[in-house]
Amino acid sequence: MSYKSTHFPRGVTNVKTDTLAGAFPAPWKPATIEYFNDFLLYTAGDWTITTTEAGAGDATEAISSAAAAAGGWLVITNDAADNDNDYLQLQGESFRWSSTSPMWFGMRFKISDATQSDLVFGLQITDTAPLDVTDGLFYIKDDASTSLGFRAEKDGTATSTTIATLEDDTFVTVGFFYNPLDGLFHHFVNDVEVATTVNTNAVDNEDLTVSFGIQNGEAVAKVLTIDWVWAAQNRNDFSWS
Repeated sequence: MSYKSTHFPRGVTNVKTDTLAGAFPAPWKPATIEYFNDFLLYTAGDWTITTTEAGAGDATEAISSAAAAAGGWLVITNDAADNDNDYLQLQGESFRWSSTSPMWFGMRFKISDATQSDLVFGLQITDTAPLDVTDGLFYIKDDASTSLGFRAEKDGTATSTTIATLEDDTFVTVGFFYNPLDGLFHHFVNDVEVATTVNTNAVDNEDLTVSFGIQNGEAVAKVLTIDWVWAAQNRNDFSWS
């Protein structure tokens, strides 16, 4: 038995005929704005990092050397005091939601303690307090709870939806697809649609960036491990119809 791919010798395109890239034999990358990081490498200078270290040690961000981490894992470990935290936000704010344009976000991750920790990830404005941010499209989990929710938040007013229940040290893939045809954020957990959120209070007047981080819920260091993170949207001048 051999592995076989489907072949299209003349190419495959995602644009209309008689346009700049209409005869280009591959999907046209300028049709979307896209960020994907598999964490084969980690460069601290790519990120705005906000850290609280009240314990005796230091927070760390590093690529995992574990044998299971083939493909790259970013491991974020807090210092060991209660409410110590470590937040990373991608430099620059390259995404802006629009009600008329599709948008995607996804992340595969695990946390060491699904109860005694706060967690946040998604698209947010750059802020020194991502757990209390005023603008963004993001997932959040509070201390003393295993319930993960989604917030579409603008100027401090949010529309919220419960998405999943997290477990200790267990990888999960969570993300959304915003569909401009129905005006809903469609949420997926391990590639299964689990909920939707209306676009009421979705931030449309701020540029956003990829953001994630963890905060201790007790005086014990907590760990957030990220396999990959992805964000994308259509460019404003690209027609989806």
